[in-house]
Amino acid sequence: QVQLVESGGGLVQAGGSLRLSCAASGRTASITMNWFRQAPGKEREFVALVSWNGGTTDYLDSVKGRFTISRDNAENTVYLQMNSLKTEDTAVYYCAASGIPWFRTSRLARDMNSWGKGTLGTVSA
Repeated sequence: QVQLVESGGGLVQAGGSLRLSCAASGRTASITMNWFRQAPGKEREFVALVSWNGGTTDYLDSVKGRFTISRDNAENTVYLQMNSLKTEDTAVYYCAASGIPWFRTSRLARDMNSWGKGTLGTVSA
């Protein structure tokens, strides 16, 4: 397992942008990396994933075209660029490392084996 630390959350007005970062303590170059989020009173949901080499990405439908996930394996860091933010994007955002084989991807929280503590992104009207 790796240790994950998120940063970049904050308060922004609707229509604005935030860039989240996830720094890993260990080697994540062969692991699919994911972002999840949990809004107040709601269950944690998948947001985006990027495969080990960046060749495959997947997004929650409601963020497609607004969010972009990327990774820098040399820096062991994963990013989530969030543009055109909406109030409904307000949530704690979690970085997660996949625990399934490198050639597979999954949107399921149960397939993750390492989680960060989260960073809060708040979008005001």
